[in-house]
Amino acid sequence: MMAHRTFHLDVGDDLHVRLLDERDAPALFALIDADREGLRKWLPWVDRTRTPEDSAAFIRNALEQYRNCTGLHAGIWQGSRLAGVIGYVNMDVNNRRTMIGYWLATPYRGKGLATRACMAMIDVAFNKLLFNKVEIYCAVDNHRSRAIPERLGFKPEGVLRQYERVNDNYVDVVAYGMLACEWREIRKKLKGG
Repeated sequence: MMAHRTFHLDVGDDLHVRLLDERDAPALFALIDADREGLRKWLPWVDRTRTPEDSAAFIRNALEQYRNCTGLHAGIWQGSRLAGVIGYVNMDVNNRRTMIGYWLATPYRGKGLATRACMAMIDVAFNKLLFNKVEIYCAVDNHRSRAIPERLGFKPEGVLRQYERVNDNYVDVVAYGMLACEWREIRKKLKGG
């Protein structure tokens, strides 16, 4: 389904989504380390990422998922600067569905980067990988994260109570879904026709 180390999307306006590689571990760790407080409110893995080797281990695991067609984790790059990560989490090839997860470091938020990266990943999921469904899960109180699937026309499919443990607290999560047939129509509107 996917060739190793070839995933790269040019999203336009100097924004790229590129498969993470072990050479990216220092940049990934530096991004996380510089924004721990901004990230840890919603992301359960931040406190467990203590060294560049932790980021390298994450990338090695992500590359193994990519080789096995069970996941894809890519950097969101603004020019040559790593801004965050986006990926297909829990790719289910048999049922033709995946979940998209994403995060941006605080200095890169509010600029439309995550929305544009999500649109590109959704396009690939439906048009190249031929998935039938894409899901996005967001903490109920994470309004910035929830704005992305809502802006892109995803339908809320329910609230999963105390679904994720983040920093010793259980958070409720909204499950959003998009079907391939729905995306074709929504994408036309987003493109302006």
